[in-house]
Amino acid sequence: MSEIKQELDQIRDRISDPNFLANKGLSNEVGIHVFCYDPAEEIIVRDFITRLQAESGTPYHIKECDLYEIFLKLLEDKRVLKSVEGLEEKRGRDYLLKQLQKISTPEALLEYMKYEPHEYGDVLFLTGIGKIYPFMRSHKMLDSMQHLFEDIPVVMFYPGSFNGQDLGLFGKFLDGHYYRAFNLL
Repeated sequence: MSEIKQELDQIRDRISDPNFLANKGLSNEVGIHVFCYDPAEEIIVRDFITRLQAESGTPYHIKECDLYEIFLKLLEDKRVLKSVEGLEEKRGRDYLLKQLQKISTPEALLEYMKYEPHEYGDVLFLTGIGKIYPFMRSHKMLDSMQHLFEDIPVVMFYPGSFNGQDLGLFGKFLDGHYYRAFNLL
């Protein structure tokens, strides 16, 4: 447990770096970073993010987007959230999954995430990756969001592994190939 806390403490220094905040030193790539952690440490990571957001006097401004919370808001706005349980019972889990994936496209979720203007110091934290699976795959989200957040750093908190090319969710599923991100630490 102390290893995860040491890694989380390194995040504060990393996102305070002026080059990080300016998206410099990435060979003209979009500043998408992945912080991998053991899914069993989810509560520790969530607590850290909450504490980081509450800090004042920092050079960074955390903008958190919890994909699962956005997903629920989307379903609520589409007026289907209350019917999900009944639809699963009536038509089955596979049918429900396909229907929810049609609604929760990356573009639909991005409508809830985008904001302007982006300011120097903004850092977008992408959370809820494990909670939204299998309705949304992280590599699809990252592909779709590059153009909207190209001027600010994005940090995806990922309960799994990333080897620079492949995302492995929960240490069990190949979540997809994504080669444009960097490991945060």
